[in-house]
Amino acid sequence: MKAIGLDIGTTSICGIRINCEDGTVDKTVCRSNDSWINTGNAWEKIQDPEIICGKVNEILEELFEKGIKVIGVTGQMHGILYADRNGMSVSPLYTWQDGRGNLPYEGTTYADYVHSYTGYGNVTHFYNEKNGLIPENAAVFCTIHDYIVMRLTGRKTPFVHSSDAASFGLYDMKANKFTVSNAFQPEVTPDIKIAGEWNGIPVSVAIGDNQASFFGCGCGENTVLVNVGTGSQVSLMTDDMNAHDGMEIRPLYADKFITVGCSLCGGRAYAILERFFRETAAMAGIKAENLYDAMLCEAKKTSETDLVFNTIFCGTRDEPERRAEILNLSADNFTPGNFVRGCLNGIVAELFDLYKKSGKKCTRLVASGNGARKNPELKRTIEEMFKIKLLTPVYCEEAAMGAAVFALTAVGIFKNIENAERIIRYDL
Repeated sequence: MKAIGLDIGTTSICGIRINCEDGTVDKTVCRSNDSWINTGNAWEKIQDPEIICGKVNEILEELFEKGIKVIGVTGQMHGILYADRNGMSVSPLYTWQDGRGNLPYEGTTYADYVHSYTGYGNVTHFYNEKNGLIPENAAVFCTIHDYIVMRLTGRKTPFVHSSDAASFGLYDMKANKFTVSNAFQPEVTPDIKIAGEWNGIPVSVAIGDNQASFFGCGCGENTVLVNVGTGSQVSLMTDDMNAHDGMEIRPLYADKFITVGCSLCGGRAYAILERFFRETAAMAGIKAENLYDAMLCEAKKTSETDLVFNTIFCGTRDEPERRAEILNLSADNFTPGNFVRGCLNGIVAELFDLYKKSGKKCTRLVASGNGARKNPELKRTIEEMFKIKLLTPVYCEEAAMGAAVFALTAVGIFKNIENAERIIRYDL
């Protein structure tokens, strides 16, 4: 008995096939998400949903075999695309990285005007509405993973889980409805349920990748999940719907919530530093394709530093204009090793500060995302700063696993999420 989990990410699209009894992953298929559309606007970050849909179909063809009981789907939150009355896309995918919400409007910005954040679906829609960018034949907006579920099941309208609806911003979690209304908002459900079928296989409603990673890492009470990818997050389960400064409350399922702190740059800060080193090498006439291994060696040689590297290259949710800074530079610590170690410290420190703001003290620490998985020095930094033993799942695609766990619950193979999460295994 097996299940498929799909994760529609910003940079990659992945699918896994798992054994429902023990959680082992017997096949993984990934494709690069090279669907970006270049418009010439530096603030515009959009992708082609039909290219993404084609890649998903290729992945499913490779994963399909007899005995598949259910398919779960997750993907990049916050962003939206418009679909017509037949359930077909009529716009690009405006991703979570899209910056139109930070453009000036009425003496402030579009995002601040509606008290939300750029990249969030309702802000993107507000900008498009004010600038005449909503397609004439648009009937509804939804996430890319909701759209994938529509295409797989033949639905003409999206059925959006509250985990994604809340990611659009301007959403009341207690009432499970938007605080502002427009004719393009989708139908929302807080329940774990099936949306339809693909080739006779049940497909669950899609869920946000943050929540999916939480499920896929086996997180519960007293667990803090640290995810380091392009962006980074720290997530904890909570019953308190009142957000602390710098934190968000997001729906999980039923009456469960997670409190989330987001770093907009996260693992990208390390990539920015690697690019700086490559460009420095190029200045000396040396072509370097990849310097991550060299950076790891420098980090191992430089176990600590008094250099302070604030890695907020992309600002914060509340202060998008803020930028990174390097402090306490001296003649002794102005070295590549100190810069690498400082960057690692800065990435983790931002997440640790958000964890402290949550007010919770957890006894379990789980890491997810390629940034944490592929960099042992980053993992060590996380463990040392949080002062909790770090666990990492044995598989790499945590969000896809979480989508499968959610779907296994939706189809009734497991009674609840807690039971389904028992199949999660960790590296020893």
